[in-house]
Amino acid sequence: MKKISASFLSSKNIPMDLTKLNDTDVDFIHVDIMDGKFVKNKTMPFSEMKNIYKYTSKRLEVHLMVENPSKYIPQYAELNTECIMFHIESSEDIIKNLELIKSFSIKCGLAINPDTKVNELIPYLPHLDQILVMSVYPGEGGQEFIKESENRIKEIRELINSYNLDILIDVDGGICDTVLDKVEDADILTAGSYIISGDNYQEKITSLR
Repeated sequence: MKKISASFLSSKNIPMDLTKLNDTDVDFIHVDIMDGKFVKNKTMPFSEMKNIYKYTSKRLEVHLMVENPSKYIPQYAELNTECIMFHIESSEDIIKNLELIKSFSIKCGLAINPDTKVNELIPYLPHLDQILVMSVYPGEGGQEFIKESENRIKEIRELINSYNLDILIDVDGGICDTVLDKVEDADILTAGSYIISGDNYQEKITSLR
């Protein structure tokens, strides 16, 4: 059974949606952090984001869509965080940042954009707990699943298996009940607007498992 991570990127009322998600069996809350540089949008500062614990006791998956992950890693490591993931396309030393995450005894992961070649992941595989496959271009909620992502997910699964590693595949972007046949190789599905645009969050979460 797949694990489900709920994103609140497209939420109009974050406290309410987090409270409602806390009453479901969703596995993780997916926290999108944007700096306005790596992607054009910007999310609320850490001073506000750290209050997330007031509305949910769920473990967090932190997705850093930022140029300089090292600035954000120590902050988000303070929260109830399961895994911190940053982009392979970011501008800092990747190994250094993966080791920084691990120094907080938190799982680390790399996110990869739709246009980035899968083989760019190879040097980092031994360091990874998770790979976040972007099935949309990062920075905005509510986009449609890019159909070529199906082959990329398969390619990443084969790559992980070829090195006999135990790395989870998380797929983020356009996730809904109509794309489940395209994400069979994923371990975790990250969904945002599909879950929170409906009235019954639990029903939507269950439909993805």
